[in-house]
Amino acid sequence: MGLNKKKPGTRGKNAQEVIGKILPPVIALFLVFGLWVFICAQGNVPKAMLPSPEDVWKAFCKDWPLMMKHARVTLTETFIGLFIGIVIGFLSAVIMDRFSMVRKIIYPLIIISQTIPTVAIAPLLVLWLGYQMLPKIVLVVLIVFFPISISLLQGFASVDADTVNLMRSMGANRLQIFRYVKVPGALGHFFSSLKISVSYAVVGAVLAEWLGGTEGLGCYLTRVRKAFSYDKMFAVIILISVISLLLIWLTGFIQKKCMPWDRVNKKRS
Repeated sequence: MGLNKKKPGTRGKNAQEVIGKILPPVIALFLVFGLWVFICAQGNVPKAMLPSPEDVWKAFCKDWPLMMKHARVTLTETFIGLFIGIVIGFLSAVIMDRFSMVRKIIYPLIIISQTIPTVAIAPLLVLWLGYQMLPKIVLVVLIVFFPISISLLQGFASVDADTVNLMRSMGANRLQIFRYVKVPGALGHFFSSLKISVSYAVVGAVLAEWLGGTEGLGCYLTRVRKAFSYDKMFAVIILISVISLLLIWLTGFIQKKCMPWDRVNKKRS
């Protein structure tokens, strides 16, 4: 029975850690919101340029069903592109890790592909692939696969060589070493890059819709901008930010479930 008892002060320490993580961003949000309210209350900035929080909230309530309809399209493009990008990034990292000659050929091409501005690629994809979901998904894939591939490649390379040699001495084959040593060792790198990728994926989908599309939050953003409805424009920008933050949080939650040993190591340190 005594084994289940927590050490004195552990619960209080955990509460302090949670408060220490949550309190700073909450304070920052309140400061930004307070500054926003203060500037609007002064009346020096026209509402056309900076709508008040009340106007933005009313826009949310008024266009919420329409925003959700467009958000479903954007999220569909994001998740499909994210999945394909992760698969391509994982496979390319595995191939480059396994074959050094392939890495020397592919790695520079991957780097070069990221030097092309996304704003320049998106209109071309729309021109070549049409105004439906396909060009948006392709753009998300192009954005996502690079950080996933590079981070996983670095994760595979950072695996402890002594552990790999030990597995070989015990008769493990390449597949077993990859499954039990390299993949667990690279998970930290993978999830770090995934947190970046999910936010970029949403922005990439919205950007592609902005430049050419009939549905999605980017298309909605274009319409309200042309109608000079800046309260709705602010509302959809906030919605896009909230979606990105939720996806980042979800990635962190999945990371904790997939890497329970990471929490143990942090507690020990």
